[in-house]
Amino acid sequence: MGENASFWESLIYAHPTCTTWKQDAEGSIYHLASILFVVGFMGGSGFFGLLYVFSLLGLGFLCSSVWAWLDVCAADIFSWNFILFAICFVQFIYVTYQVRSVSFDREFQELYSALFQPLGISLTVYRKIVLCCDAEVVTLEKEHCYAMQGKTPIDKLSMLVSGRIRVTVDGEFLHYIFPLQFLDSPEWDSLRPTEEGIFQVTLTAETDCRYVAWRRKKLYLLFAKHRFISRLFSILIGSDIAEKLYALNDRVHVGKGFRYDIRLPNFYHVSLPESPLVQPSHHLQRGSPRRKPVGVTNCGSFSTQ
Repeated sequence: MGENASFWESLIYAHPTCTTWKQDAEGSIYHLASILFVVGFMGGSGFFGLLYVFSLLGLGFLCSSVWAWLDVCAADIFSWNFILFAICFVQFIYVTYQVRSVSFDREFQELYSALFQPLGISLTVYRKIVLCCDAEVVTLEKEHCYAMQGKTPIDKLSMLVSGRIRVTVDGEFLHYIFPLQFLDSPEWDSLRPTEEGIFQVTLTAETDCRYVAWRRKKLYLLFAKHRFISRLFSILIGSDIAEKLYALNDRVHVGKGFRYDIRLPNFYHVSLPESPLVQPSHHLQRGSPRRKPVGVTNCGSFSTQ
């Protein structure tokens, strides 16, 4: 204890205390360096946040080096500040290279800003997703079919970037697909990785459309390498299927005053205020959320195709 006490005492009292303070302030370069440090440490996260931090800190250390060289004339202060400036400069160049290496075309950048960035997906992870689809956006002209019922194989997963897709079965309208929605999420979810299948609906472009397509085998390889991306797509596909189910639910009516609700398969919603809830005698069959409601024999039964 005595040795430790003497060490701290020597550390604290070895140097004389400041009895008089300098009346003159340091030069403007020193104060500029301090301002740059304060502003630099207010930077955010991500690539652009790192560029902001390293650029301002590097300028701050450079100003401190100039101040140490011209005003203080201290080689050690100059050396440390110049070394820190060099480190910040190298880091700035490295982050700049990373940003340039993950730059995308306008449509992919808009897709990232609208869908992936709000989920906290980094640009490096998004770059792997983009490379999996060969960084290509496919054009589908108006009234051309993306898939035909009973003919087109399920061999990819696509997301609509612009335009509108009409989904029909046996010529009857089911629902629309809008930008930032998957074109074939029910088909994708209905098959295992080793299974094959064909579309049970027809998807037709109502306007000129643009979409991104991931080939099935290539996407499964990406999932195997990166479990995080697999979980991400699982969440996105599940949410997309739920939106399609609710879109179908709004169109399902069972007799006058009754509406079927997919969330409560044992009951019908009754729009008439004084009518009691009626329990159906048949349940909605399990299957793709794009199955078509065919008809109603009475208020207590509902059939699907």
